[in-house]
Amino acid sequence: MPTPPATPVAPLSRLRRIGLAAQGLHRNAPFGRGKNAVLRVIEHIGYVQIDTISVVERAHHHVLRSRVPNYTPAMLDRLVGERAVFEYWYHAAAYLPMRDYRFCLPQMATFRNGTARWMRSGDTRLVAECVERIRIDGPLKSRDFDDPRDKSGTWWDWKPAKRALEQAFMQGDLMVTQRDGFQKTYDLTERALPSKIDTSMPSEQEFARHLVDTTLRAHGVAHLKSFAHLRRGQSLRRAIQQALEEDIAAGRVEMLRTNDGQRCYALAELLQTRTPAIAPRHTKILSPFDNAVILRDRTRALFDFDYTIECYVPAAKRRWGYFCLPILMGDTFLGRLDAKAHRAQRRLALKHLHLEQPLDEEKRQALVCAIVDFARFNGCDEVHLENISPKQERTPINALLRNETP
Repeated sequence: MPTPPATPVAPLSRLRRIGLAAQGLHRNAPFGRGKNAVLRVIEHIGYVQIDTISVVERAHHHVLRSRVPNYTPAMLDRLVGERAVFEYWYHAAAYLPMRDYRFCLPQMATFRNGTARWMRSGDTRLVAECVERIRIDGPLKSRDFDDPRDKSGTWWDWKPAKRALEQAFMQGDLMVTQRDGFQKTYDLTERALPSKIDTSMPSEQEFARHLVDTTLRAHGVAHLKSFAHLRRGQSLRRAIQQALEEDIAAGRVEMLRTNDGQRCYALAELLQTRTPAIAPRHTKILSPFDNAVILRDRTRALFDFDYTIECYVPAAKRRWGYFCLPILMGDTFLGRLDAKAHRAQRRLALKHLHLEQPLDEEKRQALVCAIVDFARFNGCDEVHLENISPKQERTPINALLRNETP
C-alpha cells in the first residue's frame, strides 16, 4: 500500500498542546483523584517506568503524582494487590495495566528461548528449583533463598537464586505480587494472574496494532520511531508501518510534518477538535523518566527541548547535573532542576536551577509554587537554593521561596 502524501505542517504550538493533553499534563487532575484515577492514568499512558534512583521521589511515584494530585504510593500498592496492574517490561521495568498482559508474551518468549539475554541465568536447573519451591512454599522473596557465595560481593552482584528468580520472572513463570521497598515477592504466574485475563499469544500484526494504539492514545502525536521505541526487528517495524497506513486509509490517523520536516502521526479526532487549553503558568516539575519526555527525539522535535539524563554520565562531563528534572510551564519547557531531597532534615536542595528563558513576576511565582509543592511531595518543608542560572534570578527566586515556606 503506497504511503499517502503528508498533509500540510500543523502549527507546532497545536501539536504540543495535543501531546501534553494526551499525557494528562495540561491541567490539574485530568484523570480525577484517588486510586481509581491512578489506574486510569496507567491504562491511558500504557505504562509507568520503575526506577531505583532515590535522590528525589522515585520515578514511578513521581510520574503518577504529576497527574493525580493526591497520589500516594499506597494507591499503587493497592492496585498491584488487587491485580489491576502488574510489573513487567515495556522498554524498561514498568507497571502496566493488567488488561495488556498478553502483549508481554512475545517478550517473555524471547527470554524463555534465549533470544534475549539481559540478566539471564544460565542455570536452568536452578530456575526450575526456585519455581518449584515457590509452588510448594507459596510466595517468596529473594532473601528466602540461601546464597552459597562469599558475602563480600558488590550490591549489583546478585546471588544465583536472585538471578534465577529474575529469569523465571522475565520468561513469565513468576510474577511480582508485592514489594517491600525494593524487595520483590514472587509467586507463580498461574496463581497470581487473574483468571479472566487473555493469555493467547498475539500475532505480530496484533502486537504492532497494540503499539500503534497505545502510543497514539498516550502521546497524541508521535514520530515513526516512537512506536517501536527500543524494540528490535525490521519485521515488527514493517507491521507498525502497515497498521499506520491502514489507519490513515480509514481516516483514523493523519500524517503530518513538523517544522524540521520530520514525519509524524496524530489521531484524526484530536486534530479535528478544539486545541486543548493550557494555562500559560501551569507548571509541572517532571521526572526524567516521565512518559512525556522519555522519547527524547520527539521531545526535541515538538518542544525544541534537548533533554538528556546525566546520572549515567561521568561527573566531570555533566552539564546539567546528576538527576536533572525537566520543568514544564504551559506548553514550553522552561528549564531544568537538579535537586536532592535530604529527607532526614526535611530539606530539598536545589543544587542547580537552570532557566532557559526570562521570567516575569507571574512566571517566577508559578515556578516557586511548583517547587514548594514538589518539596512537600518529597517530604521536605525547607527549600534551599544552592545555584541558579542566570544568576540575576537568585534574589527574586529566593525572596519568593522565603514567602512560600515556613
